[in-house]
Amino acid sequence: MARMIFLNLPVKDLDRSKAFFTALGFEFNPQFTDDTAACMVVNEQAFVMLITEKRFRDFTDRRIADTASHTEALVAVSAGSREEVDAMHAKALASGGSAAMPAVDYGFMYYQSFYDPDGHHWEVTWMDPAAVQKE
Repeated sequence: MARMIFLNLPVKDLDRSKAFFTALGFEFNPQFTDDTAACMVVNEQAFVMLITEKRFRDFTDRRIADTASHTEALVAVSAGSREEVDAMHAKALASGGSAAMPAVDYGFMYYQSFYDPDGHHWEVTWMDPAAVQKE
């Protein structure tokens, strides 16, 4: 059975977050989007729920991580080419994100990272399809 994944991230300003990720080319499922949460579609099996901090607190008894000083996760999304990695990284920086780590180039794999406006750490990764072929 193929499993779906729903990554839930707290955000300070839902409209700002939606605008940021829309600028990166993502769409939102209106069926699961309201004034407290937005369902960002990564693909048919993967979604990111951007949830206002107030609403997010309903789902946990723990404190929300302060992303200004702590990293709670590294969220990685794939890209179809090196150029797509660079383009998404540039869009992220132009749309209110900030650079995270220097680009990494292993030849067969290349990625760039950024922080979204809420400080969540994202990586955009390309891997040479020939390097991941099954033996």
